[in-house]
Amino acid sequence: MSTADASLARTALDDLLAIAGLDADHIEIESEDLALDTRIRATEAAVAALGAGGYIASRFIGAGTVRVATRHVEASLQSYAHLKFADPDRAPGPRRAAAQRATIAGFQRAGDGRWMYIHPGFPHNTESLLELFGNPRDENEANQAIASWEAPRLEREIMRRGLCSAMVRDPEEWDTSPMGQILNSRPVVEIIQVGDADARPASSGPRPLSDYNVLDLTRVLAGPTCARTLASYGANVIRISAQDLPHVPLFVAETGLGKRSAHIDLKTDSGRATLRELIGEADVFSQGYRTGALERQGFGVADVVRAKPGIVYVSINCYGHEGPWRGVPGWEQLAQTVTGMAYLHGNYQNNGTPQLQPAAVTDYTTGYLAAYGALAALLRQREQGGSYWVRVSLARTGVWMRSLGLRDAVTHRPFDDAEIANLRAVTQTEWGAMHHLRPAVELSNTDVFWRQPPVSLGSHAPTFTD
Repeated sequence: MSTADASLARTALDDLLAIAGLDADHIEIESEDLALDTRIRATEAAVAALGAGGYIASRFIGAGTVRVATRHVEASLQSYAHLKFADPDRAPGPRRAAAQRATIAGFQRAGDGRWMYIHPGFPHNTESLLELFGNPRDENEANQAIASWEAPRLEREIMRRGLCSAMVRDPEEWDTSPMGQILNSRPVVEIIQVGDADARPASSGPRPLSDYNVLDLTRVLAGPTCARTLASYGANVIRISAQDLPHVPLFVAETGLGKRSAHIDLKTDSGRATLRELIGEADVFSQGYRTGALERQGFGVADVVRAKPGIVYVSINCYGHEGPWRGVPGWEQLAQTVTGMAYLHGNYQNNGTPQLQPAAVTDYTTGYLAAYGALAALLRQREQGGSYWVRVSLARTGVWMRSLGLRDAVTHRPFDDAEIANLRAVTQTEWGAMHHLRPAVELSNTDVFWRQPPVSLGSHAPTFTD
């Protein structure tokens, strides 16, 4: 049976801490049989990200021992799949795929024989992609429409329209591309000082982030996972959304643990004024918009740091924050597609046909990396002062996972129901009793947990307290 490599995970963890100028002891990694059937070392990467964040969290309240078990971490990379509701009829639903959407989604061959991953995403993206392909009525028409394009030209046209899809690349093609070279030259987590500010006094609360306020302007998985992780260490989190933005109800429930939720319309003067008031109370501003979107609303990093010196501004996107693709929208699947992960997994599992990883490995791990970066910046702010910009991306996370090397072969032990049940807690929610995974990090000097149940978007007033 293949096991997770605790030594490799610890080396990756130490490398992450070195980005923040830190080193650590008192970290225990319990190596167990692998649950995920993949050669990519996603388990070790996620263990490193969570362990590094947990170590910094423990420093906020005094040194303690950090414990991470590899199978619990692997389960967390499929966390939404492990939700269970006592009354299934009340459970929030997944995103429903329209019949036309299903005809174009997934890996498709273009006319030059190369593979594309077509990602319809939310309804507006679906409608625009269907229009591009002539509104195919069935899968056969969709295949013919996609095959009428050469893959590089189709990718360029989709990106030109601001839509989501990408061409499959092997690792070398990505690493030698202009975008790959720019992104790969950056650390997997960037922590950049962007201004001067007085140091924040240490919290007097019992938990690492007691009295710290976090604004969460993200959706789907990676960004919400960052703020949910901070909430597990005691942060006061409010998720900001808008009534007209599409979302996935199941993901809202899964990533909403520990958060309040409010609607703010940033297209209105009053909405922008409300967000500015919240920024004045915030310690972390986490956003997952494409590059330039919040800048146009007056909430780019320079705007927010000017409004609240000492804040930590977290930016999460698909393809990185510099280079020609910095403003291109993307998803987990596309990060795997362009960085060679789908190519490698297809060669391992699927006779060369590209295939995605058996979990949302770049989404969740990018969220854990963003939380680590936010914690590191908050610790530095407390000790040295300053304002900070933390930058992560799904694609850079994918390349980092690749850099940890590939397993020669995998013999895995899938999860069974009893094991997952032992990793769950139960929270009473508006959807009834929700059985969800506990946080995968344990600290000897404090409990790691979420003190608030998830709620539907917009359930609270836009304030950090009732």
